[in-house]
Amino acid sequence: MTRAPAVDIHAHFFPESFLRLIEEHGAPFGVRIDRVNARGPAIVVGGVAGPPLEATYWDLDRRVRAMDRAGVTVHALSLTMPMTHWASGPVARLAAEAVNDAMAEAHAAYPHRFVGCATLPMQDPSFAAKELERVAKLRGIRAVYLGTNVNGRELSDPGFAPIFTRCEALRLPVLLHPLSVVGAQRLQPFYLHNLLGNPFDTAIAAAHLIFGGVLDRCPKLQVCLPHAGGAFPYLFGRLQRGQRVRPEARDRARRPVAAYLRRFTYDTISHSAEALRYLGATVGADRVMLGSDFCFDMGYERPRDIITKQARLRPADQARILGGNAVRLLRVA
Repeated sequence: MTRAPAVDIHAHFFPESFLRLIEEHGAPFGVRIDRVNARGPAIVVGGVAGPPLEATYWDLDRRVRAMDRAGVTVHALSLTMPMTHWASGPVARLAAEAVNDAMAEAHAAYPHRFVGCATLPMQDPSFAAKELERVAKLRGIRAVYLGTNVNGRELSDPGFAPIFTRCEALRLPVLLHPLSVVGAQRLQPFYLHNLLGNPFDTAIAAAHLIFGGVLDRCPKLQVCLPHAGGAFPYLFGRLQRGQRVRPEARDRARRPVAAYLRRFTYDTISHSAEALRYLGATVGADRVMLGSDFCFDMGYERPRDIITKQARLRPADQARILGGNAVRLLRVA
């Protein structure tokens, strides 16, 4: 029996053109590429090195072979840390262009295996708006990928409002990923900046989109929360209680927080079959999509398994989560 197609909406991509641009222009911004590690280059920001990037992050042929081994049909390519937020001015624009053009080229080379989630230089909303208009015309770009904050600026910042309005008009979903997470100093030990910081920063971003009125002003905007929604699907009741009893949260959103659960979509990266079942029961299986965090160690090596073998989901829900929902959202052919 042929396996159902799988569309991975959380699959990271570091094109070589982006790494070369950092080598050429990153030094004034405190960013460089360290190529000492035999496993691959690492992006160093402010003296802190990220993980070594194996060739599968940019080599499309190797990537397709890895996808085949994992049983994944399509990758929605996305840049992640440090995004393009480390730069400013023309360098930020060039960095975004390098990534987005490489995504379009990947789609052209493998039109049935790759689509792109465009990165925007959100630290300069005027540049971001121009790049958004440009990428909307590129073949294969099906979404926009943003950090949960932009160098500390929350997504509810009025300066970002035109970007969200235009994404809605262009029918480009917005996928989020944690960056510069809250409480970083306390979360340094035990890798907690990722283990806890990432899911809590996602919840903070979701709350800002709700209480800041972004989802009310853009009623058709699609926003995807990573890591199974982070803490948001499990704390929505507390947020809703705050709407009732706290003046700071009252009348900030048009509806109760629970009504916004299905305004978001979510990936499957929970590392818990019980959590994934809870998520599906809370938001609906039609709002959940496969994700792998390709190919970081905190991701899934076999992302299908939690859906098909562990979470005890109905076959129809498995098919939706594996690919059906993402095919509709990202207009995957």
